[in-house]
Amino acid sequence: MQVSIENTSNLGRRIKVTVPADRVEQEFSSRIKRLSGQVKLPGFRPGKVPAKVVEQKYGKQVMNELATDLIQSTFQEAVGQESLRPAGGPKIEPVKPERGKELEYTAEFEVYPEISKPDLEGVALKQPTCEVTDEDIDRTIDTLRKQRAVWADVDRAAKNGDQVIIDFVGKIDGEAFAGGEAKDYSLELGTGSFIEGFEEGLVGSKAGDEKSIDLKFPDNYPAEHLKGKAATFHVHVKAVKESSLPDLDEDFVKGLGVEEGGIEKFRQEVRANLEREMKQRLRSMLSARVVDALLERNPLEIPEALIMEELGRAQQVAAQAGRTMTKPTEADREAAQRRVATSLIFAEVMQKEGLQADSERVQAQVDEMAAEYDNPDEFKKWLFSEPSRLREIQGLVLEEKIVETLLDKAKVTDEAISFKELSSLT
Repeated sequence: MQVSIENTSNLGRRIKVTVPADRVEQEFSSRIKRLSGQVKLPGFRPGKVPAKVVEQKYGKQVMNELATDLIQSTFQEAVGQESLRPAGGPKIEPVKPERGKELEYTAEFEVYPEISKPDLEGVALKQPTCEVTDEDIDRTIDTLRKQRAVWADVDRAAKNGDQVIIDFVGKIDGEAFAGGEAKDYSLELGTGSFIEGFEEGLVGSKAGDEKSIDLKFPDNYPAEHLKGKAATFHVHVKAVKESSLPDLDEDFVKGLGVEEGGIEKFRQEVRANLEREMKQRLRSMLSARVVDALLERNPLEIPEALIMEELGRAQQVAAQAGRTMTKPTEADREAAQRRVATSLIFAEVMQKEGLQADSERVQAQVDEMAAEYDNPDEFKKWLFSEPSRLREIQGLVLEEKIVETLLDKAKVTDEAISFKELSSLT
């Protein structure tokens, strides 16, 4: 078998494979002989049909099937012989196999990129560190109280922090537009829920007021038909409400599931929850920094086949979650390319270092996740009932070991960060 290779791009390869005529003929004859013992034709006893008769009737079909099988097998032989690693299936030019002739075909494909530096030896990297403080606990409790605020009507002008109940209609060039109308809409002023200028235009309004607010949609607004458009919103203010927060007392903490231990026990649980969240966020931030450093050290060109495969997986996940599947954007492609590049480098590290997800760490990860649920045992039962769920946990553990291995050779310094800042960055 003869193989010639041509580079069509950095990753693109075109190989021409020539299968000798004697190999084609030998395989063809073997198949015809085998078929002779299987087919049933009028005038011949089973298993006694002459090879010539079988060839006349089935020769073309056998040759086409033979060509398909030979292409599949010899392609694998060819890439192995030339030490090529195809990324995705090849594009094969059609061939017309003939008796007594060589089988020649051309295959085009992309190969995996070479990863020259699958480590962070000598690379300076900051490892974020954090500590949950009493102030963080107080702020979290305040948030919980605000989530359970009671709103009551007030007879005064609205200010930031108040809630207004409104009917509104948005118009562009005097015509109402899709998505620009609502009735009995509850809006908390100062939250930035609407485009800039809308909430500001309602500050100072009272129940019963009619307002006209002239605005312009941002040029980067998600809805294409509204980008950069000037609009007027006609608003009827139906009510102005202010909130009153529940007292931090025994009844409040019992409402959040703390039956015994009172406020002190409640604060301990809040701290434990924040520390679990902190640990996860620190892990995520550190992993992201490691990936950034790896990608900067290995600026890989990614095969298009792998990008498309990753985009397909992302769309499947979106569909399973009930989200509408849309045409991938450039941002989607960039995210997919980053994920593929990361997985390629991580795979190289894993193979080089012989890393595996050991059962002890997997169990520890499961226990940590289960602790976030009211019934940890039920969560574990659910998790172990489906192998794919456990594989995800194993993947997380393996990723942690890869990051740890990479950090061993990096120049790591700690970077203290507040919990508030940590929460806003990840």
